[in-house]
Amino acid sequence: MDWKSHFETQIDYQIWANQILFESLSGLEPSALTRPEGLFFPSIHHTVDHLHVVLDLWAARLAGRDATADFHTIRQDDWSRLKAEIQQSLRTLGHWLGDRGEEFIDGEISYHRLGCALSRSSVRDVLVHLMGHFVHHRGQISAVATRLGAPAPEMDFLFYVRDLEAAEARMRG
Repeated sequence: MDWKSHFETQIDYQIWANQILFESLSGLEPSALTRPEGLFFPSIHHTVDHLHVVLDLWAARLAGRDATADFHTIRQDDWSRLKAEIQQSLRTLGHWLGDRGEEFIDGEISYHRLGCALSRSSVRDVLVHLMGHFVHHRGQISAVATRLGAPAPEMDFLFYVRDLEAAEARMRG
């Protein structure tokens, strides 16, 4: 598998894992999503909002646009809209990446860090970072959610692969 296909798969996995997490969270009282629970970003909602902000920030940087972010303010207050928007932003990034050539994945980008310093990073490193960032924060959210009584979601990559295999078997079926 080439790097481009790898990252397209990783983006699809992120969408799948987010959905598994969101389904697990659906049994919690709405107030559990917004109250402080000891996360780096105080609440579950704020942490998912942070993921969306970071996704949009890196998508802009990958496209060669300068972007800023405010990690202290929740950008999308509506939980249902936030879930839909983050999933759509991931799909958009996947389609955008699909339109790039393999040489893009092998390249570098320049961008201004949030402190205004100019930086350079390889596209592969940025995409690895972004995918890991999702896994990191979903793990934090999952730990809090299970403590609050939500079912423990199986979000590991191999569960995604097995889910795809099962879907393919049903289609052949």
